[in-house]
Amino acid sequence: MTSRADKLSRIVSLVKLQLRLSEWQLAQLRQQEQTMQDEQAWLVGTLNEGRAPAGSSSDSIARRLNRTSIGARAVQERAAMQLDKVRSENRRVKQLEEVARAALADKLRDAEKRSLEDMTGTHAAVRDLTPRPASRNKT
Repeated sequence: MTSRADKLSRIVSLVKLQLRLSEWQLAQLRQQEQTMQDEQAWLVGTLNEGRAPAGSSSDSIARRLNRTSIGARAVQERAAMQLDKVRSENRRVKQLEEVARAALADKLRDAEKRSLEDMTGTHAAVRDLTPRPASRNKT
């Protein structure tokens, strides 16, 4: 039978993996956002120069810039939501780690208590069966 501390430890490991995945997804979104911003800067520079690349018109560049801007805003929104998710998962990991530490401390205290009882030769069952002295303060 696995203890509560062991179960909590496994849960913490899984939640940490989820957190790492969320952080990776956030990094991917930020990279995508940076790529779109670089493309926007290039398109604006191209429009400002007044010389469109071969096969492109200033209208097609403007349309492409518009699509890129819309896409960049959408990626920024997704990145903001992903950042919120990462922060909440991080808080959850910290809370679960605290609960797991407390459960492990309880488990260790119980093991230490059993060990001390074994060393002193007293067991809970024997202690419960031993008669206790009568109280001296009877009225």
